[in-house]
Amino acid sequence: MADQDETAADGTGLPASLEMAWGLRERPGKGPRPTLTVPRIVEAAVALAATEGMDAVSMGRVAKELGVSTMSLYRYVAAKEELYILMSDAGVGTPPPLPPEAEGWAWRELLSDWAHAQRAVLMANPWILRIPITAPPATPNQLAWMERGLAALAGTGLGESEKLSTIILIGGLVRNEATMAADMMDAIIKSGVSPDQVVGQYVRTLRLLTGPDSHPAVTRLLESDAFTGSDEPDFQFRFALARLLDGLAELVEARGGSGAPRGSAGRDGGGSGSRRL
Repeated sequence: MADQDETAADGTGLPASLEMAWGLRERPGKGPRPTLTVPRIVEAAVALAATEGMDAVSMGRVAKELGVSTMSLYRYVAAKEELYILMSDAGVGTPPPLPPEAEGWAWRELLSDWAHAQRAVLMANPWILRIPITAPPATPNQLAWMERGLAALAGTGLGESEKLSTIILIGGLVRNEATMAADMMDAIIKSGVSPDQVVGQYVRTLRLLTGPDSHPAVTRLLESDAFTGSDEPDFQFRFALARLLDGLAELVEARGGSGAPRGSAGRDGGGSGSRRL
């Protein structure tokens, strides 16, 4: 297993494997040039998580996939927790470039675009959501996402701590909503029925368990089309995001920063092509 000098890199405080992700180390340890690389290990772990889920990822299983001994992996990654961090960084990738028409967008449009881009990554790679968050972001891709989120708030008049709190708040919304969606999809897959059938059964169950006398608010909900009638994809996420941005807009105005976003209302609060809520 890697020694203390390799797991706590001088200066950065990062383990050697994370320093390598930044390009600050060429390879771990001493002696003959190794045959494995950290990117190769991470790639194998990510492929395993994508096909079998995070429960399948262990140092032993990754070593087996690579055809090497488990102990050989520890020359590159000191612990499974480090591997998880590297996997997460690989999974989120770099933030997508802003579309050409984004020049001139105001903070609200930029922040909305940032949130929707994060959500798309998590929905496409739900295994990332099963990795516990054990430390603030300190890997290249994670910090690139952080940079883009903070940059969206330039000119708002918010203090730096307020900017940080803003991206933590919106990032939390993104992660929570994506986690709920992933959990629901897992349950639907295990049930062997379609999403519409799951919703239909849930509505029928609620109708049997509630009534206008015992649950008048729930009854009104069931009599509406809240569960089945919305023709807007991702309505709940876009609604919640727009409401957060509404509240933030009041603070930005109070700080004397940029006001409402320029451009079409279609981008405001809902990402490209969506209606304003």
